[in-house]
Amino acid sequence: MQQQNAAASHAQSTPENRLAAEGIVLPPAPGPLGAYRPWVIFGSLLMTSGQFPWRDGKLAYTGRIGSAVHPSDAYAACRLAAISAIAQLKDAVGSLSRIKQIVRVEGTMQVATGFRDHPKALDGASDLINRVFGEAGRHSRMIYTNTEMPLDTPVLLVLLAEIHD
Repeated sequence: MQQQNAAASHAQSTPENRLAAEGIVLPPAPGPLGAYRPWVIFGSLLMTSGQFPWRDGKLAYTGRIGSAVHPSDAYAACRLAAISAIAQLKDAVGSLSRIKQIVRVEGTMQVATGFRDHPKALDGASDLINRVFGEAGRHSRMIYTNTEMPLDTPVLLVLLAEIHD
């Protein structure tokens, strides 16, 4: 019975309420760093550009995961990048309740030679997205690695979401 009540309560709350329950206040959606849009809507799909792990307008982490960035910090960096990505979604559609489904999460990571815990690091984004969006947050995902990243960021995160009309 308690599980049913918890599930019903979760279904009735909004993604914004779930963010607040996590203690998260979305920052303003970060602007682009070049000649591109931070998000694009095509049909019923919304895709963000790569999102950095910003905190108070500055990169919270720099360097390679597995050397300059500890694996637990990589989880936190992916979580921060997810917060920026969620801010982009909200900027695009106004209310996060318009998100029908998070379709895909793509993480590009700058890693040290020998680092193999990419999935655990990207769980920093996936765990948050799943909590905020509930069943609509369950997504596919892909991990890429680069030898060098813009601004020496350890991670860039892209979200693809389906939106309600």
